[in-house]
Amino acid sequence: MTMSGSPTGGPATVDLATSYARCRVLHRRHGRTYYLATRLLPRWKRRHVHALYGFTRYADEIVDRAGPSPAERAARLADWSERLRRGDQDHPLLPAVLHTIAVFGLDQDDFTTFLRSMAMDLTVTSYATYDDLLDYMEGSAAVIGTMMLPILGSSDLVAAREPARQLGLAFQLTNFIRDVREDLDRGRIYLPEEHMAAFGVTREDLSRRRSTPKIKTLVRYEVSKAREHYRAAAPGIPLLHTGSQACMRTAFRLYGGILDEIEAADCDVFVRRAAVPGRRRVAVAASSLLTMPGTPIGVAP
Repeated sequence: MTMSGSPTGGPATVDLATSYARCRVLHRRHGRTYYLATRLLPRWKRRHVHALYGFTRYADEIVDRAGPSPAERAARLADWSERLRRGDQDHPLLPAVLHTIAVFGLDQDDFTTFLRSMAMDLTVTSYATYDDLLDYMEGSAAVIGTMMLPILGSSDLVAAREPARQLGLAFQLTNFIRDVREDLDRGRIYLPEEHMAAFGVTREDLSRRRSTPKIKTLVRYEVSKAREHYRAAAPGIPLLHTGSQACMRTAFRLYGGILDEIEAADCDVFVRRAAVPGRRRVAVAASSLLTMPGTPIGVAP
């Protein structure tokens, strides 16, 4: 990676274009669905979305890395938080992140809230109630929507704010439902204990990694909860700037399509990881590009 030395003899700073390129690589490698949607944005906006993805992905990798101890991961996350607070320019990703924050005047409190939820992943392995899970997702998902909104732009930022938060929650819940097996491998369960108890499912049942009728019923219920958030998010898409609507319409439909795939597999989340087929992904992107701006977006019941 190209580095430029500080003329004062201080830490080297990373070239801004190189930093944005590094964020784009992370996004392309790890966020295939969202990366495809981002390609539908005006070119000048794309790098800022890559920067936010790079920031969140790096924090995710710190807390999810299998090798280091929880204490080591906590120290690395604290260092990442402090680097952001100080405005360090000597990390490969931070120049792009800091530049994006400055360009759009993003709320630093959103980043603090996000990092708080990442720290929870180091110690919290389950959530007693849906409200407890929503508290976690306030940082892990809802604030991502509010970070993104100034980049996407809107004819009414006030009216678009809550739908943006709801879309973040919808995407996060979709991931939780799809990734039950992977999260179990990390020692975590993001299905609320109150929902599990209501359907007679225990942690031990999930740990067997075999879908029983009770587990399928639980998953079907969680899909319905996710769709509630998609419905609450839908009115925000037509409020976005014209050049951003195809991107978010595509992301909305593709993430919602993961729920369709889960239902098509009879809500068995252990047999395979649900994914939208490549041909459908391309078709959704093309259809979104051809959709008249301002057109409402529908959500499956």
